[in-house]
Parts: sequence; C-alpha cells; structure tokens
Amino acid sequence: MKYGIAIFPSKEIQDEANSLRKRYDPQYSRIPPHITLKAPFTLKDTQRDEVIHELKRIANELEPFSIHISKVRSFDPVNYTIYFKVEPTPELNWLYDCMHAGIFSAEVKHSFIPHITVAQDLMEQEHSDVYASLRMKQIDLTDVIDRFQLCYQLEDGSWTVYETFVFGKEFI
Repeated sequence: MKYGIAIFPSKEIQDEANSLRKRYDPQYSRIPPHITLKAPFTLKDTQRDEVIHELKRIANELEPFSIHISKVRSFDPVNYTIYFKVEPTPELNWLYDCMHAGIFSAEVKHSFIPHITVAQDLMEQEHSDVYASLRMKQIDLTDVIDRFQLCYQLEDGSWTVYETFVFGKEFI
C-alpha cells in the first residue's frame, strides 16, 4: 500500500490554498492542501506497526511550532508547479530529516523546500500567466503546527489519514 507523511495546516490556510487549487490543481479533490514531509512510499502491512511506533517517538520529541507563509513561488524550470512558500524552520527541517533516516531511509530526489502546492500540471504558457499574476499576491499567513499525519492512498487515487501524531504527546 502507498503511504505518505504530511502536515495539514489550519482551515484558514487550506481555504486560501483551495481558492487557487480549485482552478489550477488537478489533484484538488484527491488531498487537502499540505506540506509533504515524505513523498509516497510503499509499506507492507507487516512494517506498518514499526513505522507507527517510530512516528510516535518522533512526534513526542517535538513541541508545537509556528510556520509563516510569505509568498508565492514556482519550481520552474524543473516543473510548472506553483506553491505557497513556507519559510523553513529548524523543526520542519528536523522532521523532514527524520522521515528520511533510519527505518525511513530512502533516496532523496530533491532538497527540502517546505511548500503548499496551489497549481500544478500546467502548460508552459498557462504557468507563466498564472505565476505572473499570483506572484503579485500579498501573502502573510501564520499557523501553529502541532501534529503530522500518516496518510494512505485509496484505489481511486485520493489520500486519507491513517493516523495522526500529536507533538509532545507522551510516547507509549
């Protein structure tokens, strides 16, 4: 089964992202706006308990922290994805590193750029037009992050939460 690890921001931030995603993101209906900590990976049912145990340990080591979204950016020329830039924090970097070490070891294809996708799979000209317009948008959003989620992919390609891990919660 395919799994992924993500942070879902507050409703306010999700609403702001969704106001754009409805028009510019074909994945809009498959998963809410999020910050990806670990891209989709395959996990056997026999491995799931060990992974959940490790995710609980990781969550226990972290206290809630704030994030700030300050602008709209693009991954062009790598691809035509437009996103809300989440300013990097030590906590986000630490979480990302944890999700790519130990039992989670996997090749990292790109450096970690915390973001919330608002447009993707655009043609070059559409990307240029949309990005030129959105770049002018004033963004100043903050949020307190106090959890992350282990998600899994359903047969129809959509994603749903398997388990939520709250920061600072006593590890069992």
